[in-house]
Amino acid sequence: MVGIKDIAKKAGVSISTVSYALNGSSKVTEKTRKRILTIANDLNYVPNMAARTLKTRETKIIGAYLANYGGAFYGPLLDGLTETLRKLDYELIALSGEKSQRFLPEKMIDGAIILDATFKTEDILKYADRGHKMVVLDRELTHPNIRQVLLDNKGGATLAVDFLKEGFSGDFYVIKGPKDSFDGNIRFDTALTELARFDSEKVHVIEGDFEEASGEMAAAKIVREWKNPVSVFSLNDNMAIGMYRYLAKKDFVIGRDIRMIGFDNRDVGAYLNPRLATIDYSKYKWGAVAAEKLIKLLTHTETENEIIYTSLIRGGSVN
Repeated sequence: MVGIKDIAKKAGVSISTVSYALNGSSKVTEKTRKRILTIANDLNYVPNMAARTLKTRETKIIGAYLANYGGAFYGPLLDGLTETLRKLDYELIALSGEKSQRFLPEKMIDGAIILDATFKTEDILKYADRGHKMVVLDRELTHPNIRQVLLDNKGGATLAVDFLKEGFSGDFYVIKGPKDSFDGNIRFDTALTELARFDSEKVHVIEGDFEEASGEMAAAKIVREWKNPVSVFSLNDNMAIGMYRYLAKKDFVIGRDIRMIGFDNRDVGAYLNPRLATIDYSKYKWGAVAAEKLIKLLTHTETENEIIYTSLIRGGSVN
């Protein structure tokens, strides 16, 4: 593997001169810099990231820890992260899994943005105590080296329940999310609180996991129990879409027999018939704000926690 010693030998200069040239230092002339870069290119030189990190104490790379990064949900969030970090001269890598969590203490990344329930809170606090900077999107933590950018799940769930309750006196169903989902648990607790003001005996809970298949199973249960029109709060759009798929095979009219609202405003919801009512927020802004917060932490700039607010998207799935 070619190193800076090889470049220095071929160029007939010192190792420090090569280092200055490769790092864009003003300590070498433009003519010398160009000659050294040409030689480095001819030798297929690849900078040693680990060595550079030891010297500069930064990689200019941010890690985004996600439970997974497939599907439509993460796209706008990653766009917000990537584009904002690029403007601030940083790059992003998406990470998932316990082994990748070593990247932070091993200083392979400068900081972390976390939306991953498998990243244990005790580990996050341990790394924060060691001086690592992080922004969390899925839990509430108070630490000088951590900022949180959270969704207004309470406000969104309240909007959803209030919309379902308008002019309706039948039974309600709430389809839950995964047990370890911070957002899902807040939406669920808020929904139950708001519905208790209505008539707790008419409120039914169905287990779910935010996947479309669990929405199909929820729809099957509702159909089996159906006597009169019901209202359904699906704690995310994926499960609501699963309900649409199941109900398309049944003699039930969405919006009349089964009224439903989702959460997350997935693009596909606008093309369902009838249009899915849902709770909206900007995933792009969520990512962009998180990126800004982390860079401010890294540059020792004053910054506070922030909330990403939600809004109601009306649709024919609630008449």
